[in-house]
Amino acid sequence: MDLDVFVTAHQAEWHRLELLSRRRRLTGEEADELVTLYQRATSHLAQVQSAAPDPTVVGRLTTLVARARSAVTGARTTSWRDAGRYFTVSFPAALYRSRRWWIPIAVLSILLSALVGWWVAAHPEIRESVASPEQISQMTKSGGAYETYYSDHPASSFAAQVWTNNAWIAAQCLIFGIFLGLPVVWVLISNVMNLGVALGLMASAGRLDFFLGLLLPHGLLELTAVFVAAGLGLRLGWTVIDPGPRPRGTALAEEGRAVIGMAIGLTVVLFVSGLLEAFVTPSGLPTWARITIGAVAEVLFLLYALVLGRRAAATGAAGDLDAADQADLHPVAA
Repeated sequence: MDLDVFVTAHQAEWHRLELLSRRRRLTGEEADELVTLYQRATSHLAQVQSAAPDPTVVGRLTTLVARARSAVTGARTTSWRDAGRYFTVSFPAALYRSRRWWIPIAVLSILLSALVGWWVAAHPEIRESVASPEQISQMTKSGGAYETYYSDHPASSFAAQVWTNNAWIAAQCLIFGIFLGLPVVWVLISNVMNLGVALGLMASAGRLDFFLGLLLPHGLLELTAVFVAAGLGLRLGWTVIDPGPRPRGTALAEEGRAVIGMAIGLTVVLFVSGLLEAFVTPSGLPTWARITIGAVAEVLFLLYALVLGRRAAATGAAGDLDAADQADLHPVAA
């Protein structure tokens, strides 16, 4: 391709497209002309990129095509309808699509935590390696650290603290997925060990039932959110290794956008679990009532993810951006 000849031949079309793109009102004929010129400019950009990728010409055409696309499709603005669609379609669809990752992670993590708890409770030498008998007594006794943790601070500030901490753990799982998911495994192991040790210490003190009464009201939903984040992180890491039939760059872009979108929804889920931990767990309600509240929250989330998510996924929703919000893909010659 002779780039100078190509630019000279199409200069008038590009100039006309630029003029039409800047106008606020167009006649019917001008609107048809805008669409035609936009399609031609898109083709011209692809030709230049594949045959003579001059940075100046590519940059000019890219800007022109982007401006023309905005004029053709109209300005895209966020509305309450977008937020409603996110929480009724995009987020539950992404939860459902990733269920084969986070459900096995949840089951395995709970089983391992129970195993670690039994191991700690059944072996005094393991408990001694964790802390001294005096320290363990201070943590597990009535009014000890495990009990007062939920009531030492004002509920509102404690809710904010819990929400921030859990959101950070979930964010680590999502962000670390790009590193083949290996750091996500470490976050999960740390979470399993911490929970298992706490279960074992309280069981050895004969207060496991009391501890579960404190843990379950908020822990069911909280841990589920962490497991979902971990599953998404591992899925993103696996995409780096095996992108499937999609080009690796395209696969990572799609999965990465879905992960970012999931982070918003998980933040809301963790906010709810933080409220439960701050206001329900330390409340004066009977243990059965507190556990029932936590169980109801967990069941509602699972119905949201697996029932509503299945319906949303059946419509083709995947948690990615809508087609109108995605960048144009220009064909490039091999």
